[in-house]
Amino acid sequence: MPQDLTLIPKFRDRLSYLYVEHAAIEREQNSIALHAVDPQSEELIETHVPVCDIALLMLGPGTKLSHRAMDILARNNCLVAWVGEEGVRMYAFATGGTHSSARLLRQAALVSNPQSRLDVVRKLYAKRFPEALDLQVSIEQLRGKEGHRVRQAYAAQAERYGIEWQGRSYDRNKWQGGDPVNTALSAANACLYGVCHAACLSMGFSPALGFIHTGKQLSFVYDLADLYKLELSVPISFAAAAEVSEVPIERRVRLGLRDRFRETRFLERVSADLMELFGPDEEEDRFDDDPARPGELVGGVEGGVAYDEEGN
Repeated sequence: MPQDLTLIPKFRDRLSYLYVEHAAIEREQNSIALHAVDPQSEELIETHVPVCDIALLMLGPGTKLSHRAMDILARNNCLVAWVGEEGVRMYAFATGGTHSSARLLRQAALVSNPQSRLDVVRKLYAKRFPEALDLQVSIEQLRGKEGHRVRQAYAAQAERYGIEWQGRSYDRNKWQGGDPVNTALSAANACLYGVCHAACLSMGFSPALGFIHTGKQLSFVYDLADLYKLELSVPISFAAAAEVSEVPIERRVRLGLRDRFRETRFLERVSADLMELFGPDEEEDRFDDDPARPGELVGGVEGGVAYDEEGN
């Protein structure tokens, strides 16, 4: 029997994400079971995970996901993403979330109108600054103001941890060739993108319809993630780079972000920010309790009906 999405914990109430690699994932009643070999004892370990508490399941190298496990993940509105090692790249995802297109249509309407798009752009920039923004300031001036803020944040963290900072620089084709801070920043941002991507999809928005960024399938994910980078990715990355540890810096950054997401109830905050940007829902998600219900036709009439020649 299809699960009623209204009974599933809201996206904002969930934990952040779970990263899994070198494991087989099977369905176990209404949860999933992870089967992996302990590298020390070489024994097979089985771990049960309640999927209704997870917003994003990140599948790294060496993972196998059964059809039945994917079924229970989708029914519980858990986004599944296939990623690179330590979650540093996102290759593909399986959708989840609301069955209604109301929020997507609202987003499309705002991004398609030049004035409303500009209004959302100003809202996005305004959320990054503690002081009120002058409404007469141009977008170019806002972009410059944001660039100055980012450079100041990098410099402040470098001074705090005693790290020599030469600026943001990395080569996507030589992942291991970068300095520790830039490697950490790239890994942290990739994780942040994954969670923001999950938020967009789970709440019924399109990750492609960006307002500041444009032209890519993840444009709106970048818009959203930029709200939190200086608060989350930057300090955690510099702190990790200053540590002396045998644990790979990507892993330390990922675990640090996971803890911060949980401590700050990050998903609840992202959900609230999305609703602030696009306004309250004008209608309930009428299709969530009945996914097979036909949608409406143009003109606001019910679908799934054989109308007569006069449209009645």
